[in-house]
Amino acid sequence: MLPSNIETTSNALYEHLVEISAGLYKKALTDLPPDVRSAVNRVAEVEVGGARTRLDVMVKSIDVSDRTGIIVCQDTGICVFFVKLGTEFAVNGARLIDALRQGIAVATKEYDLRSSIVHPITRENRQDNTGAGIPDVHVEFVDGSDELEILLVPKGSGSENMSYLKMLSPAEGISGVKRFVLDSVIDAGPRPCPPTVVGVGIGGTADLCAALAKRAILRPVGEPHPEPDVAAMESKLLAAINETGIGPQGLGGSVTSFAVHVEYAATHISMNPVAVNIQCWRGERASATISSKGVVSYGY
Repeated sequence: MLPSNIETTSNALYEHLVEISAGLYKKALTDLPPDVRSAVNRVAEVEVGGARTRLDVMVKSIDVSDRTGIIVCQDTGICVFFVKLGTEFAVNGARLIDALRQGIAVATKEYDLRSSIVHPITRENRQDNTGAGIPDVHVEFVDGSDELEILLVPKGSGSENMSYLKMLSPAEGISGVKRFVLDSVIDAGPRPCPPTVVGVGIGGTADLCAALAKRAILRPVGEPHPEPDVAAMESKLLAAINETGIGPQGLGGSVTSFAVHVEYAATHISMNPVAVNIQCWRGERASATISSKGVVSYGY
């Protein structure tokens, strides 16, 4: 049971953060967000033939997980946290990250989750879904806020393996960006378990661009970018991707992706990086927001 109120005094806070982290991991793997459920159901209604059959299997997988608590997919992913830390919320950053890591290890043991994380050279598996640098924790600060917001995304290897980065020349323009995104989706084919959400990062540095693409998939499915020009680009890219005919699970159909989400940053005058990060159909994520008074609310 996820706590709804916690003590925010010293050691008690970090003990609760371990519990919250563990609960978010289980929640993300078993309770798909409403926007994802809606997208799956919507596409299941418009696809026909074999594509409809594959969407029906996805709908059934969600239903079975809801009824039994079994995870929707056997891939427990590589855990990525996105943390928004209010400047008025008192917390030791190092202990916060350690508590999030401990929570992943606790959940792996308590809920008998498959451990997918290994040493990149020796391939040793610690059997707790943690390791050097994992979970990956991104922290941003919110001036004046007295809340701590924690968003967990377990990124399955099928979709995370289908990540792309290219340092484009400015001369290639937006048409070059669109071409690279489309080429990436075609190269990925069935491997990221479509229908997908395609996250696109544009600008910044190489590492920032890749992070932007991953942040893009956090947006609720189909929610357009607030800037009209960017939203129009998302819409055009989605239409082009769905013209490929890759379809659900890559076996043909009219819907290859639920949505395309674009995020951008300023970049150097002599370059234009573009990155693609693809999210599988499950769109797993779970969040918790903690106030400085210890009230906890949960979401996706």
